[in-house]
Amino acid sequence: MSAGLRVGVLVSGRGSNLEALCAAAASPGFPARVALVISNRRDAGALEVAGRWGVPAEVMPLSHYGHDDRARDAAMRDRLRLAGVELVVCAGYNRILTDEFLAAFPDSILNVHPSLLPAFAGGMHAVEAALDHGVKISGCTVQLLEPGITDGGPIIVQRAVRVQEDDDAESLRERIHEQEWIAVPEAVRLWCEGRIRREGRVVRITAAAGATDAPPSQADSLT
Repeated sequence: MSAGLRVGVLVSGRGSNLEALCAAAASPGFPARVALVISNRRDAGALEVAGRWGVPAEVMPLSHYGHDDRARDAAMRDRLRLAGVELVVCAGYNRILTDEFLAAFPDSILNVHPSLLPAFAGGMHAVEAALDHGVKISGCTVQLLEPGITDGGPIIVQRAVRVQEDDDAESLRERIHEQEWIAVPEAVRLWCEGRIRREGRVVRITAAAGATDAPPSQADSLT
């Protein structure tokens, strides 16, 4: 895997976004490497993904910390710091991080959510909620996490997905995942290259060094 800025990834599920990030990090010139994976679930498929890519992985279930979120998040923070992690990525992580953990990595925690935020924020059933609401366009968002409203942080990358007439939650979720596999490595690259400029709640993306054109529009992501 390529050398670069050290990234820690928090996971709870099958690890498809972790897989995409590890694959991107293995490509020449990618500015990051996955240094540590932490899961809150022993049965998370992401642990097997980490093993295949040779990435150290640890399981830190809440039950080991007396079901105390603050104690577990403090331990997780310390483990990430020990690994030299500068950027944290929540890739299908199903716990809300404490304010203390967020404060330890200011503007340095990325989260992927399966909706076009701010729509359908704050829960694990955004895809089902979008279908119930009858939306015609859904998608995914990568944002910066910060204390306050869940899924309310500044937006970095969004990729849109058309809702088909015969979609159910499984089919729509799978097409959204396909866009997440693009959006997560893209957001990590932008962060590691120092191209994210935050102005209050708004994130501006600066051009790559030496580039003469503006950053590409994300409107082209509609599928």
